[in-house]
Amino acid sequence: MKVLLLSILFSAITLCAFSQKEKKTLVAQKTTTPPKMDGALDDAVWQNVPIATGFVELQPTAGHHEKPEERTEVKILYDNTSIYIGARMYETSADKVAKELATRDNVGNADFIGIIFDTYKDGINGTGFFVTAANSQFDAKYAPNPNGNTEDPNWNAVWISKVKIDEQGWTAEMKIPYSALRFAKKDVQTWGMNLIRKRQNLQQQLFWNEIDPKMNGFINQEGILTGLEKLEPPVRLAFYPYFSTYVNHYPYNTAGVKNTSNAFNGGMDVKYGINESFTLDLTLIPDFGQVQSDNRILNLTPFEVKYNENRPFFTEGTELFNKGNLFYSRRVGGPPINSGAAYANLKPGEEVISNPTETKLLNAIKLSGRTSKGLGIGLFNAITNTSYATIEDAQGNRRQVQTSPLANYNILVFDQNLKNNSAVTLINTNVNRFGKDYSADVGGLVYNLNNKKNTYNLSGFALMSNLYGPGRPTQTGYSYEVGGGRSSGNFTWSIYQDLVDSKYDSNDLGILFNNNFLDHNLNLSYTNYKPKKYFSQWGVWTNTYYSRRVNPTSYQYFNQNFGGFGQLKNFWQININGHYRRQGQDFYEPRVAGLVYRSPENFVLNWNLNTNRAKRLSGGFFYSDQWVANNFGGHGHDIEGFYNLRLSNKFSFGEDITYSPKNNYLGYSTMDGAGNPIFALRDVKTVENIFTLKYTFSGIMGLNLRLRHYWSKLNNKQFFNLASNGLVKTLTSTDFNHDNNQNVNIWNVDMVYVWQFTPGSELSVAWKNSTFSNTGLATQNYFNNLNNTFNQPQNNNFSLKVLYYIDYQDIRKKHKS
Repeated sequence: MKVLLLSILFSAITLCAFSQKEKKTLVAQKTTTPPKMDGALDDAVWQNVPIATGFVELQPTAGHHEKPEERTEVKILYDNTSIYIGARMYETSADKVAKELATRDNVGNADFIGIIFDTYKDGINGTGFFVTAANSQFDAKYAPNPNGNTEDPNWNAVWISKVKIDEQGWTAEMKIPYSALRFAKKDVQTWGMNLIRKRQNLQQQLFWNEIDPKMNGFINQEGILTGLEKLEPPVRLAFYPYFSTYVNHYPYNTAGVKNTSNAFNGGMDVKYGINESFTLDLTLIPDFGQVQSDNRILNLTPFEVKYNENRPFFTEGTELFNKGNLFYSRRVGGPPINSGAAYANLKPGEEVISNPTETKLLNAIKLSGRTSKGLGIGLFNAITNTSYATIEDAQGNRRQVQTSPLANYNILVFDQNLKNNSAVTLINTNVNRFGKDYSADVGGLVYNLNNKKNTYNLSGFALMSNLYGPGRPTQTGYSYEVGGGRSSGNFTWSIYQDLVDSKYDSNDLGILFNNNFLDHNLNLSYTNYKPKKYFSQWGVWTNTYYSRRVNPTSYQYFNQNFGGFGQLKNFWQININGHYRRQGQDFYEPRVAGLVYRSPENFVLNWNLNTNRAKRLSGGFFYSDQWVANNFGGHGHDIEGFYNLRLSNKFSFGEDITYSPKNNYLGYSTMDGAGNPIFALRDVKTVENIFTLKYTFSGIMGLNLRLRHYWSKLNNKQFFNLASNGLVKTLTSTDFNHDNNQNVNIWNVDMVYVWQFTPGSELSVAWKNSTFSNTGLATQNYFNNLNNTFNQPQNNNFSLKVLYYIDYQDIRKKHKS
């Protein structure tokens, strides 16, 4: 699981107005002889270097100072090419050092030491480098948001680390080339900096410059690094050529069917530092075939499912493009916009033999950076190819139907940092489709403003969308959010208003489930960071949400949410929360414009318990009880259990099982012959089982296996018409006899072996196996169903990919020699 010890910090970053203590200062020392990267600090060059020590605890008890026998000491050197960090983490015994092996960007159950640089000293943006006691590397970028800072763990740089464990604890050395950093070209530099240590067995998180958990923001609570003189930003140019090959079998388990196909791919990523501040990322003919499979589900809602982005190019360094929530990167290379056109106007005897589920991404670029004046500039561009469905008739004749045109996706961002951890952003997104299909444009202003003491916050946006194209009038819509509140202290609050008119549409490059609403949201929370007895931290919160439709104006729903959480002294975590929704008016469930469904009153109560994750065996339990006042006794549960067992520092496995029975729920089922919605009283039982296994050979080589089985069985018991008052009435027509039961099975295996054979270069081998079926046999039990799942046509895929890192500086040195 992608980590940074800051996960607890960011959840606690809700706030305060206490004055920050005087910032600590460390002087970096220049050297002409770089230290040997072996994890030992016995080089002469490390002698007589200023030491950063006196770390202060944030978790589990904020404000406690480290003990002398468990102290941390960090030194910093630099030369003309790199900055070097040498760290000694004292322990009373080597046995107290947690050192589970993990592949890159995974911390696992291990101690670590990290450094975060704020090279422009703006108190908002940062770059972090972390190494564990098992020499696993983790790096990330930090950017502002209304609640402090966000972490982007998908950003990667090429740097070197080594560690050693001894009876005094452990030591670490890091070499961070200037090519991994962005900084101004000045003779004398002063950077913001903080150092972070995690002692996993005690769940202890310590910082060199003390972090106040009640204060809004994290980077702004940094210390200061001085002594940096005459740093020369290098030419930052790197090439990542790749080669991949695939062998695919479908249907893998069907005898007598020729089912083998293969493919060969090649392309390149390029990173170029245009100057000391801006970087251009370019991907040509990318290949994302080895990323984790989506968690597909049976979707009974009127809205699309939002999937996680797993493609590295779209997850790394995209913080600028995510301003205003206008960028849903799965749109780029996503499903064709006219995929249904393949089934329109089919002639007798014709059938669709192929219909691509995603468009082909040809290339994409990202240009991003920030000037010394705090102006961030981002430019994103991507091109996807035309896609076609193939139709064949009984005689074998084929024709093609275009399902998506050639399309160009663009984002332009100007983000100006202001005083007091504030920022104002101008952003525009554009999708230009060539041919007869429409194009789209969305843009506007995003702001996040804090007062001088960082105690109060005002944030929001004002956006406009335009849809335009051949033969259609331009559709213009508007959206805004305005809100603010107290953002620091034990007690915090915020109030927001959101309006989206009926014509606003950002779905061509963003994601918006529905428009035409006016929402009001009030949040109250209280957190105690220093309780005296059973807890190391606890808090309570409440949220009130009221929604209306804009045009024509009408009440939609009212929610009251509440909860409490706590971390016990033994590091177990408890969370209890609830949800109450009044009877509402749902304008989307009927799937027909102008109709409304009177959604029933409901109440939900949840609680969960997590054990200490530092233990060899850890796990947790989640339980949810749900009541629906629909006159049929609607009642549901969500029951989840999960565990992780660490057999050694190399080998661990875990499982997450969820069982969700929903009885006597009402919802849309289908349409009758006249186009009227038919509702059904139904039982839905869902089981999801995810099993993961990890074997890590070393910090640069590991094997990960993920198995997921999803089963959802829907059994309709009674059908209804939708009356004009929004209530359902029993269906009496004998013309409708469609039961529409469903029995959905989704099976995925993702097994990936990764070897980082040189810094920045890796070889990966992946095996994927998947099935999807919907038999409608809603009477099957789980085990009969699981057996039947393996008899469905399977898609079996093997792939090999080699990515090689070429640094221009290395080429230059070899050429000179």
